[in-house]
Amino acid sequence: MGKCPDCGQWDVFSEEAASGKLSGSRASSLSGALSGSISTAGPALLESIEMTDHKRLLTGMEELDRVLGGGLTPGSVALIGGDPGIGKSTIMLQALDGLSRKGLKTLYVSGEESPRQIRIRSERLFDTPPGLLVVSENSVEAILVMMENLKPDALVIDSIQTMFSADLTSAPGSVTQVRESTMRLMMAAKKTGAPMFLVGHVTKDGAIAGPRVMEHMVDTVLYFEGDGNHMFRILRAVKNRFGSTNEIGVFEMKGKGLVQVPNPSSIFISGRPENVPGSVVTASMGGSRPILVELQALVCASNLGTPRRTILGLDPNRVALLAAVMERKMGLALAGHDIFLNVTGGVKIDEPAADMGIVAAIASSFLDKPAPPGAAIFGEVGLTGEIRGVSRMERRIMEAKKMGFTQCLTPYGSHKRMGKIDGIKIIGVRNLAEAAEALF
Repeated sequence: MGKCPDCGQWDVFSEEAASGKLSGSRASSLSGALSGSISTAGPALLESIEMTDHKRLLTGMEELDRVLGGGLTPGSVALIGGDPGIGKSTIMLQALDGLSRKGLKTLYVSGEESPRQIRIRSERLFDTPPGLLVVSENSVEAILVMMENLKPDALVIDSIQTMFSADLTSAPGSVTQVRESTMRLMMAAKKTGAPMFLVGHVTKDGAIAGPRVMEHMVDTVLYFEGDGNHMFRILRAVKNRFGSTNEIGVFEMKGKGLVQVPNPSSIFISGRPENVPGSVVTASMGGSRPILVELQALVCASNLGTPRRTILGLDPNRVALLAAVMERKMGLALAGHDIFLNVTGGVKIDEPAADMGIVAAIASSFLDKPAPPGAAIFGEVGLTGEIRGVSRMERRIMEAKKMGFTQCLTPYGSHKRMGKIDGIKIIGVRNLAEAAEALF
């Protein structure tokens, strides 16, 4: 069968020899894995289960710890994916470096590099710490023996697609090998209590390569976003059993590796042109942290039968919806114009609070009038042109104030409930007509 009817991918089926019973080595390995991590006792009341020390391990990288929910949970398994060259191996090596400097024993298992190559890369990133063990190994059985003998406090498997089990005849990287390797390594992590990172390759569509069940087995799934054209990298959690999936971490790639960006707002709006039509600043929430980003719009007459809508960093369907609302409620003839919209810095925004910023940027470019200097704009726009309230208004406004903005254009309802904040002018608007009057 060429195409899988379940996941829709091509050439992912592999042939395996069927057997009525497991071989001796296979049965013993499976039995050992199961007995080590799944309780053999019967069901117990949840309230009667004893709570052992589950203090999280801090890697020393605040951005990574935030995305993980406050650090590494003992026995947890985190899967991190991203495009080639994005910095997956770099951030893993830096995380183990931070743990090693706290006196913990860490293990870096590479199936793609030799120990000498890892040493060469580490010399560029940091001074070699004590307690960081490295090995080049592809065999899952050998890795399990190392974990049993060395008892590391944390380890990294780079990458899971290069691992294989000798009990299976399929090649490394196949669906069967990836699933089996993930399962056995996960069982070992639960048994020993050592947190584990699995580095995963991604497909051309950006999804982690391998069976989807792999993402269901692990505790945390992280995606490293960005490309070679932008200096910033965004670490985002799409699954986290021990924390929020709304948190993001921002890193900057430099010669010494990945550097944390504790104040992303100052980076994303730096170099912003002043008094230029089409440029607007909005406040987006990256989990619990507000981030100011610049939206740039370019609206020009189209010579095509169907005007172009080129959108980067935003939902194209959302922008098309807002353009239709603007045309109907603000009287702007956008149907015959191309609309180009970009979020500077390579950031992706997916919350409705950016609606007002999108509308303001498009209207500013169409009317060829700049938005008021020192203004931050945010709020949700409805289909009838009303401006709806957004969450965490005060945190967004305080971030704008900290970055030197003098006024905020916000939904009237949220502004009325919140009251006055010293040092910044808050303008509440009910609909698009009031917003256009306040802006232009």
